[in-house]
Amino acid sequence: MAAFEPAPGDERLTTAIVSDSLDEAGFRHQVLEHRLAPLVPGSRVVGRAATVQFVPDERDMPADPYAAAIDFVDSLQRGQLVVIATGEANASAVWGELFSAAAIGAGAVGVLTDGNLRDTDRIADLGFPAFSRSRRPIDYRRRLAVAQTRGTVRFGGVSITHGDLVIADDDGVAVIPQDAEETVLRIARLRASGESTVLAELLAGESLRTVWDRHRIL
Repeated sequence: MAAFEPAPGDERLTTAIVSDSLDEAGFRHQVLEHRLAPLVPGSRVVGRAATVQFVPDERDMPADPYAAAIDFVDSLQRGQLVVIATGEANASAVWGELFSAAAIGAGAVGVLTDGNLRDTDRIADLGFPAFSRSRRPIDYRRRLAVAQTRGTVRFGGVSITHGDLVIADDDGVAVIPQDAEETVLRIARLRASGESTVLAELLAGESLRTVWDRHRIL
């Protein structure tokens, strides 16, 4: 699937606008149940999900213990947003500085995980948007293992399929299913434009009731 190409004005899209637009389009359960903390406050990222599932696994493969993860990272493409599902595992981290560097080199736009990050100061220095449930410095070898890549994962109460459009910011994470992307983006872009008008009118002193009745946007 082609990389997401933002249209002029898409920098105004937020998870709140996308969530409202998903609601309007009839998709009411596409926002993660729990907020993921951005590594750097104020971070925002939009990209197509590149999914990977980690599961508990204490077996070792001493000859090439990171083979599956290396293959996944090396398969990343421009505009993809890494989505790492772990079932909220806390045994270790699943992503760090060097994976981030390789992802940047491949053109990926960020990473989300319901597990842990490590090397967080160095990921921040790289300017790679990263969102996670928490942080731990522990290596995942003989603790977790890659079970599948480029499939559908369950993440924060939402099913995310490889290629879905995902937006993350300080408020949370919203997922646009591929078959609804055109509709949801059309609604979201109209709403973002309308909210700019609403904001200007409110700041100019018009009442909230007047502005609501005129635009039906809050």
